[in-house]
Amino acid sequence: MVDNTGAITAASGNSDGDDKKVGAGVNGGGENERDNTSSLSSGSGSGESDDAILPRGQVDPVYEEKARILNRAIQEIGIGPYQYLLFLVVGFGWASDNLWPVATSLILPPIALEFLPSRPAYLTLAQNIGLLAGAIFWGFGCDVFGRKWAFNLTLGITAVFGMCAASSPNFAAIGVFASLWSFGVGGNLPVDSAIFLEFLPGSHQWLLTVLSVDWAVAQVLATLVAWPLLGGMTCQEGGNGGCERGENMGWRWFLIALGGLTLLMFGLRFAAFKIFESPKFLMGQGRDEEAVRVVHEVARRNGRESGLTVEDLRRAEPEGYVARTDVKVAVKRRLENVKMERVRVLFSTRKLAWSTGLIMAIWAFIGLGYPLYNAFLPYIQATRGADFGDGSTYLTYRNSLIIAAVGIPGALLGGYLVELPRFGRKGTLSLSTVLTGVFLYCSTTALDSQSLLGWNCAFNFTSNVMYAVLYSFTPELFPTPQRGTGNALTATCNRIFGIMAPIVAMFADLRTAAPVYTSGALFITAGVLVLLLPFESRGKAAL
Repeated sequence: MVDNTGAITAASGNSDGDDKKVGAGVNGGGENERDNTSSLSSGSGSGESDDAILPRGQVDPVYEEKARILNRAIQEIGIGPYQYLLFLVVGFGWASDNLWPVATSLILPPIALEFLPSRPAYLTLAQNIGLLAGAIFWGFGCDVFGRKWAFNLTLGITAVFGMCAASSPNFAAIGVFASLWSFGVGGNLPVDSAIFLEFLPGSHQWLLTVLSVDWAVAQVLATLVAWPLLGGMTCQEGGNGGCERGENMGWRWFLIALGGLTLLMFGLRFAAFKIFESPKFLMGQGRDEEAVRVVHEVARRNGRESGLTVEDLRRAEPEGYVARTDVKVAVKRRLENVKMERVRVLFSTRKLAWSTGLIMAIWAFIGLGYPLYNAFLPYIQATRGADFGDGSTYLTYRNSLIIAAVGIPGALLGGYLVELPRFGRKGTLSLSTVLTGVFLYCSTTALDSQSLLGWNCAFNFTSNVMYAVLYSFTPELFPTPQRGTGNALTATCNRIFGIMAPIVAMFADLRTAAPVYTSGALFITAGVLVLLLPFESRGKAAL
């Protein structure tokens, strides 16, 4: 349960043997010991508590007691300047997560005109492979090596390879660069959501939902940047040899502009804001003194004081526990952490396994449903005699800008709805996901530009509510030592199923509308699955 290196192991808290002994060590000691504990460690007895999302017995009991003490300390500090600045720089990761996939979809038509690839969808496939690799590497890695370095590096990698992609001499090169910049993008949400959540008091975890406003703003920003560059510097029709590079420079300048913006965000993160390692991550690694120092430093930056002491955390340890933090042991512990034990703990109890499996399935269905819709919608519209106007650059980008702008209030509404009693995260996520599928079906009935715009606005509004809640609710369902791993699992499911979409688009019969209706069914099914999740996080602190 607690190893001799001082790290809290990733075992569940429900076994019948050693767990009971550790639990007795944590909670025992009689009334006199309880009377001498500080206010931070009070309330950590063996009775049931509703102050945490995961009920008692779902994770290692020593870690659980320490996490509850840290939760009370962070709640005591409250929200302040450190969290507000963290909200700003974490928002850069949210923005990047949408900015670059949108960029790929925008540059695909001019790239296809210039390089004349036999299968243009390979660019989307390359992007999704990079997103998958990034989600796996950064998601699992931040549980082993910490959040801090991953938090800073993801934006830097995205910026460098994004700008390098502007020099691509052929379609293969742009595909490689798309994979590389997407490797950085894939780590943004798994890492950023973990580090932000772990510094938030339980009373303000709804801010994680509001962060998705940056995701929506990024779509607006990408459209605004693309309008003059892609709209005015793209050849309209390629010949047998494709467009000349000189008359098709718009997509290259577009990548340079987005890369420069991402590099600026990286610089602000790295140089202008000092990010501390997560206290719960440090505690989970057996580094209690460092965890306490971080809590006190955050309190100081917020103009407050914290009563947390190392002794408060040590009271949760069984008798005879010896923490060892020398360099040799620390290196050995990190190497030992690279194993399947972090995954197994997320399935160690019936409720936790049900929760983890369901949220992975929800991410997978959404990961396939959205790109399938985009790939096959043009066919069903064409076969129904749709007339979408003159197709001018102005009309195209005007409509895209309107659709993108509608997503911003959607993200803000999500932040409000998740705190409503009897609605919470599950109700908001379920309703918005089902409505996204319904509006997807409705959009296939559009026969003119105005009706298509209306349905797409409704679709984008509800999908932004959905993503806002999904991105915040998911990390809340995992304990801190396995939060990056849990985020990696869900993101991996999303990316794997996302990879399937361009493959289907390349090899399936484009003359059938069945995949579009399948997409709607996937969203609606995902919305129903949300209602089966065993945990609701509204008003509770993450462990």
